[in-house]
Amino acid sequence: MKICAVELRSNEAVICLLTKSNGLFDLPECRAQKFIMQDSMDNEQMRNFQQTFKKLLDDYQIDRVVIRTRETRGKFAGSAIGFKLEAAIQLIDGVEVDFITSQEIKQKLKRNPLAIEFRATGLRQFQEAAFMTGYAYLGK
Repeated sequence: MKICAVELRSNEAVICLLTKSNGLFDLPECRAQKFIMQDSMDNEQMRNFQQTFKKLLDDYQIDRVVIRTRETRGKFAGSAIGFKLEAAIQLIDGVEVDFITSQEIKQKLKRNPLAIEFRATGLRQFQEAAFMTGYAYLGK
């Protein structure tokens, strides 16, 4: 299974591609690590984001998108743009989208900790939360 793990924060979607085969994880190269949106997103920008994201999923033959859920209220609440990006991803035709909470991720990492340090993955530091999301999801 090949997934695209997504962490949405303020006005950006940070992504990480992961596959798991025969119990082994792989991190395929990807041309993009994040999508940054302007604070005032109009319809054209939303469509452009959606088309660009779908093209990436098609090009890398992604089976599923996994999004880390965010709080809707409180000091850790997601931004309005983040929720728009989430909706745009969910509405892409033919794309399966699942959600995983921070609590679920913590539980799965506790039961199945990383065998290597995050720095050894070759990913950028800002991709850590997206990576952990995908790792926890595939560890089911």
